[in-house]
Amino acid sequence: MTWPIRKPNQYYNGPKSDHFDGVEFFNPHDPGLEPLLGQIRRSLTRRPKKWPSRYHPDYLYAHPPERVNGSRLLVTMVGHATVLIQTAGLNLLTDPIWADRCTPIPHFGPKRVSPPGVEFDDLPPVDAVLLTHNHYDHLNAETIRRIQDRDQPLFITSLGNDTILRSIHSDIEAKVGDWGDVIEGPEGLPIHIVRCHHWSGRGIMDKRHALWSSFVIEADGGPIFHVGDSAFAEGRDYQEVGETFGPLRQANLPIGAYMPRWYNEMQHQSPSEAAEGFRLCKAENAIAHHWATFQLTEEGLEDPRDDLNAALKEKGIEVDRFRALDPGEMVEVPELGSGVSKKLSTYRHSAERTEEAAE
Repeated sequence: MTWPIRKPNQYYNGPKSDHFDGVEFFNPHDPGLEPLLGQIRRSLTRRPKKWPSRYHPDYLYAHPPERVNGSRLLVTMVGHATVLIQTAGLNLLTDPIWADRCTPIPHFGPKRVSPPGVEFDDLPPVDAVLLTHNHYDHLNAETIRRIQDRDQPLFITSLGNDTILRSIHSDIEAKVGDWGDVIEGPEGLPIHIVRCHHWSGRGIMDKRHALWSSFVIEADGGPIFHVGDSAFAEGRDYQEVGETFGPLRQANLPIGAYMPRWYNEMQHQSPSEAAEGFRLCKAENAIAHHWATFQLTEEGLEDPRDDLNAALKEKGIEVDRFRALDPGEMVEVPELGSGVSKKLSTYRHSAERTEEAAE
């Protein structure tokens, strides 16, 4: 039994393709939507591990520089799937969310347990926002409005999501593309929209009405690969990226929201699969995101990092090449063939000191 509601597409009107049937987008190797009976079973059998109400008594905060020039590459973990990428004098931000909850309903739904690792006022001017898909933990209207009002960046995303963006803020400049397209980013930076294995929806009436994607940024010093959400799907997409763009200088890969596997394997990769994806895409360095921020599934808060480190050791991959960063941690990524990313200093900021500073 599949999802019973099928309405005209709310966001996109275009020709059919190998991943669009005229109404809905789909994964070519998995055209069905999540089974309705599976969703009912999941809701009845949920046994999530308990998370703390706050992660760490002292929080890490980063002060990114205003610009990073030339082929230098600085990557800062803000939290969840929000990553600040700085290179070539440009500031690129992925799936930004500074909100306290990732839900359309105020005061309801998953609440943030670790604050953003960069305070919004410390965020340097944003030149482009890369949006992988439209789920509420990746496309947050409140944050989108704040960034648009402050910086007026270019928004880069895949088919259909521009309609949602312009409903949030009418002045947004958005460039959209299909899998395989190349978008001209700020200063002519080529940004490739590449396939991943996921789905989309912001309610029960718009399932798969907008496309989901990953990005490859063709920057000086080597390509940068960012994945928002994706199932492993036998590693097909990772292998294709590795063969097309590899070796990669940097990859940002998700490791959270993977339990129970019987339900999540069709939409979120496990840390072990992320480790294998890191190998297949031929990345020299990587950071792990999509963990330790919102409790969306059943694994414990630190399980993704622990499971990733165990998988890396089992596969003979240096743990320092693929780090699960806490919010507020930064790395300086070397150019291709130059070794392991270097962690940069951040500062700790306790709740007590925050209150003192406010006074």
